[in-house]
Amino acid sequence: VQLVESGGGLVQPGGSLRLSCAASGRTFRNYGMGWFRQAPGKEREFVAGISWSGGSTYYANSVKGRFTISRDNAKNTVYLQMNSLKPEDTAVYYCVAHGARVYDGSIDPDYWGQGTQVTVSS
Repeated sequence: VQLVESGGGLVQPGGSLRLSCAASGRTFRNYGMGWFRQAPGKEREFVAGISWSGGSTYYANSVKGRFTISRDNAKNTVYLQMNSLKPEDTAVYYCVAHGARVYDGSIDPDYWGQGTQVTVSS
């Protein structure tokens, strides 16, 4: 599975961004999908996960209520809508895929994208 993220950029605190991840190479709907992030000097951390159907979603406590993960299996794309952004959300965001059809971030992903930078600053 090849994963390509887009939609990162610079945004002011309180603003919004939507990240997209286009998948190719395998049957997209067979994979649980998710997002991780890594801030400078910190370990990579799980942000959000979604099941193959989109019926189940999972979030880190730090983003719950502000971020929403979704997927469009017809377009082979997963999204991360980020609202009420804070400076501590600044990180490189990675799209991931796992062969388990439900992905909650508790196990290592099978595939990673190259990452997209999100910077929250005034």
